Amino acid sequence: MKITAVKPILADGGHRIFVFVKIETDQPGLFGWGEASLEGKPRAVAGCIEDFEPMIVGEDPRRIEYLWQIMYRSAFWRQGIIGMSAISGIDQALWDIKGKDLGKPVYELLGGPVRDKARMYTHFGGATPEAAAADAVSKVEKGWTAIKTVPMPPTNVIDGPEIVRQSAEKLRAVREAVGDNIDILLDFHGRVTPQMAILYGKAFEPYQPFFIEEPVQAENPAAMAQVTRALSTPIATGERLLTRWGFREILETGAASLLQPDCCHAGGISELRKIGTMAEVYYAGMAPHNPYGPVSTAACIQVDFAAPNFVIQELVDPDVAPEAMSLVKEPLEVIDGHILPPTKPGIGVEVDEEACARRPPDFSVERVRKIVLDNYQAFHKDGGIADS
Repeated sequence: MKITAVKPILADGGHRIFVFVKIETDQPGLFGWGEASLEGKPRAVAGCIEDFEPMIVGEDPRRIEYLWQIMYRSAFWRQGIIGMSAISGIDQALWDIKGKDLGKPVYELLGGPVRDKARMYTHFGGATPEAAAADAVSKVEKGWTAIKTVPMPPTNVIDGPEIVRQSAEKLRAVREAVGDNIDILLDFHGRVTPQMAILYGKAFEPYQPFFIEEPVQAENPAAMAQVTRALSTPIATGERLLTRWGFREILETGAASLLQPDCCHAGGISELRKIGTMAEVYYAGMAPHNPYGPVSTAACIQVDFAAPNFVIQELVDPDVAPEAMSLVKEPLEVIDGHILPPTKPGIGVEVDEEACARRPPDFSVERVRKIVLDNYQAFHKDGGIADS
């Protein structure tokens, strides 16, 4: 069996532009799907996928590790976020082909399932305590048992007590509204400094959050470890880290006890499995990052069912992302906040190419600014740029 083509397919999924990867083979009807979506850089990722194509065309797609090494180690330069996103999507598609060729879901090829269902969480918001509580309750009423929010606004290097008090009041309202049987997850989004992360974290502790994600940027594990030592709430991180090498120092410094590699960026299914195995040595859990589309979800789920230290999986609520869900055929179903083991071979979902063609991406300045800057650009009150 040989690879005959590696194609990026871009589509407007409403809240973001999705980058899918299709790998074709010389076996009639046998092809694989992956996802390499990246905020603000979809054309760059698509171009990188095309750059990788001549490096692996003609090779056997079942030699997944061999091809991963070719892409990662060849051409002298190690990969950054663009290259790793491209590799990640290609890796997912290779696993999809291998599973289809053998007639098995990918998790069966990773050692088989170690659980009967995978717990999922989704997101809620609200500018006021009342609005946040109402949105949280709406998720619980639909069967979600774990929900996540960003609890504070962009914060200065050092800020006063009022911003902390207001954020804690919002969390208190949510906890009172949903009760103690629902897990509340907090995402600091890397937007605060260690000193402010500690102040926020201590203010939130009475409401027993399930974890705090990215209390500070993960680029300085020692700073994150400072926060971890000061708080009793588990710390999670990893959405902006690439490969097992990017996670090494997090584990060695004790900066986090829950790792969140992204299947679209960290290296695909292959690398998520390795990161999870490395985390086991440090008694750390796995909660893959996934704010993307149904192909990414399907790829994550394959690892979730095979990883002994899997804890919980992020998922954009399908009800609030109908455009994204329309881009695949038969997306995985969430039942009472869980996904059951997929039974279809490969990763279990197929991209609808006709649907993608009906939703071509709009790269106008207005559209790009709306998707990227409106969602990811923030300012302090004095006009300075803040981490979003």
